[in-house]
Amino acid sequence: MLKKLVVKVIKNKKNNHFMKTILVDAVFTFVSETGVINKELHKLLESFPNKKIIVTNAPLEKFEQYGLYDVPYEVFTLGKNPPKTDPEYFKELLEEKNLSADTVAYFEHSLEACNSAESLGIMTHHYDSDKKDLEALKKFLDKNL
Repeated sequence: MLKKLVVKVIKNKKNNHFMKTILVDAVFTFVSETGVINKELHKLLESFPNKKIIVTNAPLEKFEQYGLYDVPYEVFTLGKNPPKTDPEYFKELLEEKNLSADTVAYFEHSLEACNSAESLGIMTHHYDSDKKDLEALKKFLDKNL
């Protein structure tokens, strides 16, 4: 009986009944400091049917500067209280959005924020905002969604 249940759960995951949420770093990754959306990254994200959440440290008074009112996805911030370099940021994100570490995949330009998320078991990819390696990001998402 237990084996049938396990097989059914795995089958549902393969049929996309269970899809992870993609957590997307905001400034220096999805948008520039002046609020310009990275169009190639946006196109890549749109190729995945998964829910996306933009995660940022930005306080609300910086949303206009960074163009965060105009992004096509939900935005989550704690206004650096605590910052993404503190695992508490991700604990609060997961709790507020009713998610768990195994139901998200995250990519981020800051190594410190990556380490913070990874400390909670979140599958994380360091996205080098200078290299903008979309091929490596796609491989990470393909593997972890």
